[in-house]
Amino acid sequence: MNLIVLGAGAWGSALANHLSKHHETTLWTRNAAHLAQIARERRNGRYLPGIPLTRALRYEADLQKALRHAADALCVIATPLAALRTVCVAIRASGCLPAHLIVACKGFENDTRQMPHQIAAEALGPALSCGVLSGPSFAREVAQGLPCALTIASRSAVCRERAVQAFHQGAMRIYATDDVIGVEVGGAVKNVLAIAAGIADGLGLGANARAALMTRGLAEMTQLGVALGARAGTLMGLSGLGDLILTATGDLSRNRTVGVQLARGQPLNAILNALGHVAEGVRCARDIRELARVHAIEMPITQAVCTVLFEGCAPDKAVKALLQRKAKAECSQTDRRLRKIFQEQSSTAVYG
Repeated sequence: MNLIVLGAGAWGSALANHLSKHHETTLWTRNAAHLAQIARERRNGRYLPGIPLTRALRYEADLQKALRHAADALCVIATPLAALRTVCVAIRASGCLPAHLIVACKGFENDTRQMPHQIAAEALGPALSCGVLSGPSFAREVAQGLPCALTIASRSAVCRERAVQAFHQGAMRIYATDDVIGVEVGGAVKNVLAIAAGIADGLGLGANARAALMTRGLAEMTQLGVALGARAGTLMGLSGLGDLILTATGDLSRNRTVGVQLARGQPLNAILNALGHVAEGVRCARDIRELARVHAIEMPITQAVCTVLFEGCAPDKAVKALLQRKAKAECSQTDRRLRKIFQEQSSTAVYG
């Protein structure tokens, strides 16, 4: 199978490294000098230092030539979400539309609040065979060939099948679903919750606090997902709960790192500059809060993160405000409605 990965950051390079062990794979990035350096050194020293890339991996700086390589197979976009629309427009301008497109970006687009599959459909046309890839996965561990399990979501059965054929190799296990929205919402909201978890850890609030935050955060994620059209069960799977566990507890989590450093008094701009990678939770937190407002959903943890990130609220004061919220039944009317929806939807998932 001929494959192309667009984006040579940590995630794109890690996916390309995995795929090239089993398929003819080409890596592209708009920074030709960076791509030439990766090809020469056989490693991405900027984003994955110390990890060698396979000799089978190919490199192409010309987007049109790269797209021709996988015209009848699979194209994977693994850029930050902010670059997704630009890359899709460039694909359309090249005149070489791929047979199947897999988007491996997470978040909501600023201002439009669109999800990745909506951006791709708007830029490339609704008839495009498109899917999204998400789940608990640190790029560094994927690049090292360590075991992981991810979810591919697409409304196209053929696209799901091709994606499983491509990715379900070696140490990577792939599960499939047609719930694109559920997979995307989980991948976006968990980043904001990971910032909250980092704040709790940075303040030294303990394991009890982290467990409570993650559990109530999962409830926020599920309520928003269902409101946007997701199946509740999807948020209990790899791309929701699974990704939340990893991102909120793992030391390699960029978003958790942001929270930890904020709790220690570091300014946000300094944290992001030192990080060297994109922290998608920072970029989409306000969009998630606005979506919650539009759909009349309470997301107090997300709201607290936004006050710290953008409104100058001290982390300890944000935590205090959460603790002072009025007591409520754990199984509220909203939770009971979600349970009913989950029971109705649980038999419709597609597994691989």
